[in-house]
Amino acid sequence: MNRIVGLETEYGCLSSEAIGTPGAVPRVRDYIFRDDRFGLIDVHQRDWDEPAGNGGFLYNGGRAYVDMGHLEYCTPECVDLLDVLKYDRAGDLMVCQAVRDLHLSKTVSFIRNNVDHYSGATFGCHENYLLRRSAPLTEENVHSLLAFLTIRILMTSAGRVGAVQAPEARRSQDKNSGDNIFQISQRADYINNDLFEWVQFNRAIINTRDEPLGDARKFRRLHLLHGDSNVLPTTLLLKVGTTALVLDLLEANALPDIRLADAVLTYRQFSHNPDGPWITLLANGKSVDAIELLGLYHRKASEEFAGRDAETDILLDEWKSTLASLATKREELVGKIDWITKKFILEAFKNEENLEWNSEWMKSQDLEFHHIDRERNLGLALENTREEWIVSRAAQSKAILTPPSNSRANSRSRLMEQFRSKKLASYFLDWEVVGLEGKHSLSMLDPFDPDPTEAETWLAEILREESSRAKGNKKD
Repeated sequence: MNRIVGLETEYGCLSSEAIGTPGAVPRVRDYIFRDDRFGLIDVHQRDWDEPAGNGGFLYNGGRAYVDMGHLEYCTPECVDLLDVLKYDRAGDLMVCQAVRDLHLSKTVSFIRNNVDHYSGATFGCHENYLLRRSAPLTEENVHSLLAFLTIRILMTSAGRVGAVQAPEARRSQDKNSGDNIFQISQRADYINNDLFEWVQFNRAIINTRDEPLGDARKFRRLHLLHGDSNVLPTTLLLKVGTTALVLDLLEANALPDIRLADAVLTYRQFSHNPDGPWITLLANGKSVDAIELLGLYHRKASEEFAGRDAETDILLDEWKSTLASLATKREELVGKIDWITKKFILEAFKNEENLEWNSEWMKSQDLEFHHIDRERNLGLALENTREEWIVSRAAQSKAILTPPSNSRANSRSRLMEQFRSKKLASYFLDWEVVGLEGKHSLSMLDPFDPDPTEAETWLAEILREESSRAKGNKKD
């Protein structure tokens, strides 16, 4: 990829433990950081809602913490597309190991989904993309990006049983707006703005908050929260890869001129119409097939970037074949696209058992699609991933402790190992800065730099100061 990418996954937690039992989420969090097992716990408060001990950074360069009751895992900064998948799944393996070692397997399960069927609450999978400050954020380009992020739902969503008519409801839904449905997206019912900055209670397709976590003169961070957590590797890689390519087009000022009449309404209507066709209204009054619009983005990306590298060519090929199958033979995407695979599995079960979509049994089976334990996951049982996109279980397991070698995560991880081995307990860690209490901090503002020279200089200086202090204490 031509940029840094990272994912944040908020896990759902299913528990049959007795009322009054200590919560599984904090127990798993504590397991991750006990005795510095997988990372270093925060020893200072990070924010008003992140007290010391709430989470920490991991040796693989990522982060784990508790966010509003959910265990959240963040991948490290990734430059390679397959690294996004590898480090995303390393989080699953880490949590599975915690559940197993804590002897919780019979009563507790973690799932990568986005909906609580009981309460109607939602929790997210956030995507983070580095965007260069030089990117031409014209009105035309922002509307084209918004259009892509809306209609990519057809390739990137996880599917869900039922619907939510919450205060977020926008206008009237179609005739299938009740709970007795299957829809394409888990998050669509909760999105009620196209662009907005503060999104906890006003979720938008594009989050306009400017928090670069790097050199603000060179970079900004596109933070997306409207997408679903993905189960199948192909869906995840298409979601991240095609979005990264569209951002390449944005930076090259080469996006197709596409503006939707109402992005949020399109997003919701598509989600509530899994059988298609997916016709959307443009701002100029024309009605267009969304698959054709996605084809325009693909064509532009091919014209600009085909032949750039093997990663891009493989992605363009998978994108093209996915659009062809969406248009004519959707069954070819079983095992590749989450929502299509889930619908295939659950529809067969529904018909066999003579159930309605809003049956509690159907909602239970919906959750079985999302288990992070591969042995229990319904979706991965049908996985059909092209050979070039297969990441071995061994590689995923290694990624629990090993950072990417080509991003800032590598340097942060190396410094963390020194903090641990030298027993420097008053550390402070963040994505772009590390420090020790009472010492000047180190800023790592280039997320592409895996080995900044100033990091070694800073560490050597800190270690000299600590050594001198220790000798002084002995004399006293």
